[in-house]
Amino acid sequence: MISNTNKRFFLSFALCLVTLGLLAGNGEAQNDDVAALKAQGQALVDAQKYTEALPIYEKLAKLAPKDPVVFRNLGASLLGQSAQLTEDQASKRTLRIRARQAFITAKSNGEDSLFVQGMIDGIPADGGNPLGYSDNAQANKLMEKAESMFSSGKLDDAFRAYQEALKVDPNCYYAALFSGDAKLQAGKIDEAGPWYDRAIAINPYIETAYRYSATPLMRQNKYEQARDRYIEAYIVAPYDRLALSGLVGWGQITKTPLGHPKIDIPQTKVGADGRETTNIIVSPDNDGSVAWIAYSATRENWKKEKFVKTFPGEPAYRHTLAEEVESLRSVVKMAKDQKPKTLNPQIATLAKLDQDGLLEAFILIAVPDSGIARDHPNYLRSNREQLRQYVMKYVIGPK
Repeated sequence: MISNTNKRFFLSFALCLVTLGLLAGNGEAQNDDVAALKAQGQALVDAQKYTEALPIYEKLAKLAPKDPVVFRNLGASLLGQSAQLTEDQASKRTLRIRARQAFITAKSNGEDSLFVQGMIDGIPADGGNPLGYSDNAQANKLMEKAESMFSSGKLDDAFRAYQEALKVDPNCYYAALFSGDAKLQAGKIDEAGPWYDRAIAINPYIETAYRYSATPLMRQNKYEQARDRYIEAYIVAPYDRLALSGLVGWGQITKTPLGHPKIDIPQTKVGADGRETTNIIVSPDNDGSVAWIAYSATRENWKKEKFVKTFPGEPAYRHTLAEEVESLRSVVKMAKDQKPKTLNPQIATLAKLDQDGLLEAFILIAVPDSGIARDHPNYLRSNREQLRQYVMKYVIGPK
């Protein structure tokens, strides 16, 4: 199956944000006619009737050119219209280009939500056709038919078409996922969950079904169960804004502070002459903070010789999880060897993370770079519980 987390996510993601109360309108005050058009357009968007909403938002874009909500909904309506054109690829591309531009305008007008940024990032600038839903041509065609029905608000028909696609391709993640969406949007909350679970069973390494499945739980005030689903989405795709958005929304609704432990790891900069310099802050107190010099020394050793020995199959050096773990552990060891009166709080936190078996999880989720991020998929498959515990104990729990 072709994995594509950007597939039609704007529909369910917008629905999720409405559920969480995070898509409150913030447009400028308008006259009564504009206000009436906004109310009419929003009602159609809420009912998934994007093609009917489109002419209203095209009109509103001219009447309220500075209203971010108008352009956000215009973008969603244009994408909904593109889903109707199952054969006309040129027109679909044009609509996607216009949709992306609408989201860009919404952002420039003040809409800084994860939804809008996710759409800007997710739609190719040239409006290019996204990947299919399935490697099976028949299933893919059924999915396009179902999507057209969904974007027209024909939810029962869409559900049946998703089911047809799932019969043809039982491993079609999106057929199961969107079956849940159809039930949820139709108000059949209890019937949505099993379909999200089916999608998770098909592929537990895609974050979308975890995030979507939290929406009905949030609606029923089952906040702990929803939290667990949002955590799964986050640990599966920690570098994805949308995966993070669910946990952030949960925190806002439940008034739960979220955040990573504060640890100021020394940053290395390369000057114009190609030389590297690392700024290490040492406290005047005898707290072991001078041990940060061990971090730089360990990393330098990895760059010069240890990387090649440890990863002989890789063509060139990259910053790895293994290197970062060893470098941070060297700081803790050196600091403790100094036997300071009081251990530097940040180094003490590193020691506690390592003692809990969560140092790798902290690095992968809280302080990754592009090199370290490449180690996440393999770590996830063998150490999912550690990632989960890190979020529960350190991101949501006491810092």
